[in-house]
Amino acid sequence: MERSLVLIKPDAMDIGLGGAIINRLEKLGLKVVALKMLCMDRALANRHYAIHKDKPFFEGLVNYITSAPVIAIVFEGEGAVGKIRKAMGATDPAKADPGTIRADFGSSIERNAIHGSDSVETAEEEIKLFFTEGEIFSREK
Repeated sequence: MERSLVLIKPDAMDIGLGGAIINRLEKLGLKVVALKMLCMDRALANRHYAIHKDKPFFEGLVNYITSAPVIAIVFEGEGAVGKIRKAMGATDPAKADPGTIRADFGSSIERNAIHGSDSVETAEEEIKLFFTEGEIFSREK
């Protein structure tokens, strides 16, 4: 069974969209197996976005993600990563397909409501940043 990390970002949290986003992903047949609300510190943000550390937008990204609480969620299900990526839409909400989370709730490429793991391998690493195995409650039968 595949798992993916989702972060509901500060812009979505500021306008009360956490439940709506979780609901959309659950309607895809995915199960929440771990969930917590937290304020990311700079150390965690730096590790989470390490792939972007040499890019000009890195500092702004870290400042943004640490500016307010986020919800971190592990979803589990068949094809979880792909289903979530499709439901999120393109990183830039202006380029996201209508009906996707980012098209509906994002306001800019920087403030796009949601993060989702981009591969199964990335998901495994990202999940370890936010959750211990004891905090994940698999729903596999």
